Amino acid sequence: MNRREPDDSGQVLVMILGYVLLALLVATVVMGISAVYLEHKRLLSLADGASLAAADSYTLGEVGSQGGTPSAVLNPARVRNVAADFVARSPASQRFSALAVTGETGTPDGSTAVVVLSAAVHPPVVNFLIPDGIRIEATSTARSRLTR
Repeated sequence: MNRREPDDSGQVLVMILGYVLLALLVATVVMGISAVYLEHKRLLSLADGASLAAADSYTLGEVGSQGGTPSAVLNPARVRNVAADFVARSPASQRFSALAVTGETGTPDGSTAVVVLSAAVHPPVVNFLIPDGIRIEATSTARSRLTR
């Protein structure tokens, strides 16, 4: 009696194809996450520059008749305008899609400039699944302070 062992060659091929497909899926996800992370860091760098420029747009506060120290005062509209101008003039802004200075940009206390930038990221390979991209936001703050 000669028994034949079952032939596993077709099943192994399916298993190999499954593993290759899984590896490609993991690689695609890692590339997408990395692209979003790197673009967020670039957007944060642009927001840092815009907040520093906006913090330098202060005006001198009034000094009392008692001889107090002068203070730096920020205007919310001026902070937004300076940040938007900085972003528009920066060569780094050309690399972002749908870049915008959001409405939260301004100054909450008159001495801190808060800049919030928003942009869309288009991850590689899966861009056809998300044609509008993934929205990211970066917030940066800078404080104006006069020292002697």
